[in-house]
Amino acid sequence: MSKSPKFHWKFLGLAVLSMTLVAGPVISAYAAGSDNPSPPASDSGSKGKKAKKDKSSAIDDQKFLAGYRAAYTTIYDKHDYTAAIDQLKALGQDDRADVANLIGYSYRKLGDYKVSQIWYERALKADPAHVRTWQYYGLWQVEQGNRDQAQYHLNRIAQLAGTNSDEYRSLAAALEKPPGTGLVY
Repeated sequence: MSKSPKFHWKFLGLAVLSMTLVAGPVISAYAAGSDNPSPPASDSGSKGKKAKKDKSSAIDDQKFLAGYRAAYTTIYDKHDYTAAIDQLKALGQDDRADVANLIGYSYRKLGDYKVSQIWYERALKADPAHVRTWQYYGLWQVEQGNRDQAQYHLNRIAQLAGTNSDEYRSLAAALEKPPGTGLVY
């Protein structure tokens, strides 16, 4: 007997909440509004598996930081999303939540929602507590008409960063607009 999709979402929510309670609140510097990326989530459950290459030292890599900041500027100042995607992929850090999130954001701004979704999910897999990804993916949900899913994302942001965070206020404002309203984010 198969379970309903609502059951799966409830189970996922419970699992994420449980992980949050065990790990404690973690908010990346980028999610707080900085253009500096946060270190990737640790892989503590890798006993018996081949260890992944540790990329946490890359945060101190000046070449990486310069490339990330250049891509950030390309996105937010120049609005050249295609060039930014190339810049971000060239960093070789696709498994870092900050990088994957900006790639997803860029694809969303280009109107490629299917590819954007893949990158947002990749970012959340890398760091389930990445607040900015919950925000951007929540805006993606609003744009797609998935208001219930956007509300779920808003609740996650509230748990992770509180209801006074910029990310929470942004997504809450989008949800307050009537369905079908042209969103620009």
